[in-house]
Amino acid sequence: MKYKLLYIIFAIPMFVFAQQKQPKVGLVLSGGGAKGFAHVAVLKEIDKAGIQLDYIGGTSMGAIVGGLYAAGFTANQIEEIVKKTDFQNLLIDKIPRSTSPFFEKEYLEKTKITLPVTKGKVGLPKAVSRGQNVLSFLFELLDSTEDVNDFTKLPIPFFCIATDVENGGEVLIENGSLPLALRASGSFPTLLDPVVLDDKLLVDGGISNNFPVSIMKSKGMDIVIGVDVEGKLYKKEKLTSVIAILNQIVSYQMYNKSKKEKEKLDVYIHPEIFEYNVVDFDKKDQILEKGRVEAEKFREVFKQISAKQMYKKKKKLLEINTLKKHISKIGLTGSKNYTRAFVLGKLNIKEGDSISRQEISKRIYLLTATKNYERVEYQLKKQSDNSFLLNFNLKESNDNASLSLGAHYDFLYKSGVLANYSQKHVFTNNDLFSLDIVLGDNLRYNLNYFVDNGFYVSYGFRSRYNHFTSSSKFNSIVSQFPNINSINLKYTDITNQLFVQTSFDRKFALGLGLEQKHIKASTETITSNNNETIIDNSNYYNAFGYLKLDTYDKKYFATKGYFADLNLKWYLASSDYNNDFNPFLQAKGTLGFATTFANKLTFQMTNEAGFTLDSPTSDVFDFYLGGYNQNYINTFVSLYGYDFAELSNNSFLKSELNLRYRFAENHYASFIANYARLDGNVFKDIDVFKDIKSGYAIGYSYNSLIGPIELKYSWSPDNKQSHWLFNLGFWF
Repeated sequence: MKYKLLYIIFAIPMFVFAQQKQPKVGLVLSGGGAKGFAHVAVLKEIDKAGIQLDYIGGTSMGAIVGGLYAAGFTANQIEEIVKKTDFQNLLIDKIPRSTSPFFEKEYLEKTKITLPVTKGKVGLPKAVSRGQNVLSFLFELLDSTEDVNDFTKLPIPFFCIATDVENGGEVLIENGSLPLALRASGSFPTLLDPVVLDDKLLVDGGISNNFPVSIMKSKGMDIVIGVDVEGKLYKKEKLTSVIAILNQIVSYQMYNKSKKEKEKLDVYIHPEIFEYNVVDFDKKDQILEKGRVEAEKFREVFKQISAKQMYKKKKKLLEINTLKKHISKIGLTGSKNYTRAFVLGKLNIKEGDSISRQEISKRIYLLTATKNYERVEYQLKKQSDNSFLLNFNLKESNDNASLSLGAHYDFLYKSGVLANYSQKHVFTNNDLFSLDIVLGDNLRYNLNYFVDNGFYVSYGFRSRYNHFTSSSKFNSIVSQFPNINSINLKYTDITNQLFVQTSFDRKFALGLGLEQKHIKASTETITSNNNETIIDNSNYYNAFGYLKLDTYDKKYFATKGYFADLNLKWYLASSDYNNDFNPFLQAKGTLGFATTFANKLTFQMTNEAGFTLDSPTSDVFDFYLGGYNQNYINTFVSLYGYDFAELSNNSFLKSELNLRYRFAENHYASFIANYARLDGNVFKDIDVFKDIKSGYAIGYSYNSLIGPIELKYSWSPDNKQSHWLFNLGFWF
């Protein structure tokens, strides 16, 4: 015992002396967007050499990679995260269509160009993405830092740099929420929205200090290793666009400052990645390889540094936490214009649920899909009974109104330009007003007002004006008016609806309502006096109900999912232009599904049916089949191989089989076969395959920024006719 005591007495001074002499090593990682993946390769060599880092600092992507390492992830783990993550979808806030509100699926997927409207003035968005998916992803990864507010208390002390938008100055971030700090440091201008932090509006730190070596030196580091993934200023020959020139101007200060910072480094590493740019996230494997090649050149240097570190702390391994946590209480702050029921209804989280961080991210998709929020933060606080308090902190968007623009052309409605104006909380919390105005050959509008009450029953009002002319065959009209020898149908529909609706899991919608509908149908009559023949010009007063299901992964060119639209309408009364109205019921339904094989070949099947009870005397309520449009209203139904509305009767059955092959990104070749039967009552006998009408089509489609561009050739063996079909843009 005496000898052990003497050993301890002599060992303590030696240990203290060794610690005093052991050099402190700091690592600085520059910003560079996707080029920052090269940092991971350097960290792998640092791990192999056994270097203990005493401080890490970084900017932008350097901050994100460095922050993960400082929190406890190994370089190999970070590399695995990089390889598995789809950064392109992450950065543009792409979320599954299944998270979109049912209202948006039905009425708002008509454009891709949306501009904010503030105080009556149309502006430009702050960036391509709000960056919510990036923030949620960082919350998932950095579960272990939930209770760490001082970044010096991380397994490796850490700092990062952001830029104050107001004055362009650098902002040193050393405390607070680590995920939020990394999100702020990486807010690349035009790509990700700025972040408000401590009353400062912050963007990417690379603008003010992309290589913070001096700050690292001020932390008392003896050896500073710096990894530089910056590019170079372009020669005049390559400055051929406005964007290139602006990027060059922004880069002057950054590169000049970084040049001075590099002179203070002890070890300077600069991978050969000049051929890549900041958004080359799809080239991560090549960038990682470039980093590896450069990092291996410093293997001996790293071994020498490691050899000087006599004492090293044992690194605690960190894993991504996927465990479910029992939520005993839910807190909510920052919700001003939307009720608690609305927020929790969208999140689909209740007290008593058990949920992981990964699942919380998916639920946040559901909330951010409403486009009501700039940022959603959350904290999980452990309670004495081992349950958790889940606190949401919401930053509501100030962009309550927007203007969306679109264009379309087809052979029925001809050319049309869409302007959609949408505004939230016009009269009350949770409401949404949307107005489509279509200017062109056929003026149209669609107005929707909807109050979304989350868990509770929602309600709204719809109004529609639709108008078109067509000179198709309309055999039923010819038979009804034998004096007509030329059909040029003029069809006008004005519909107003009041309804209540409840939705389930953003997949189902169930609704009931009352409707006033005005229909005017007329045609020119070639006789001696050239008078217009009125087929119908009546107001109808109806009750209706519907059940809808939509799990398609895409509105157009779906690759998987199911669809249903079942409607029942009871025509109760009419102003009765023809003096022969009797109440009647009419039902119409659509069922469809899509499935994909080998990621290229999609089979989509759509079945439709309609029937009428107590047949109306007016032929305007017949089901009319023919044409190819996807924006038909009322009882008009598409059928390849036939002219618009060429076939008609009181009931119908139709099946459409679409085999679609994606031969390049956004390019499709398709073969379509459709079959239909029409009769006074197609269900009156068992032989539903009697008198089948058939049609076929082959075509090419391109999914463009303005919507589908499609050219198809259709034919039918029944009538020996063929048609070329064309449409441009989203259907509206």
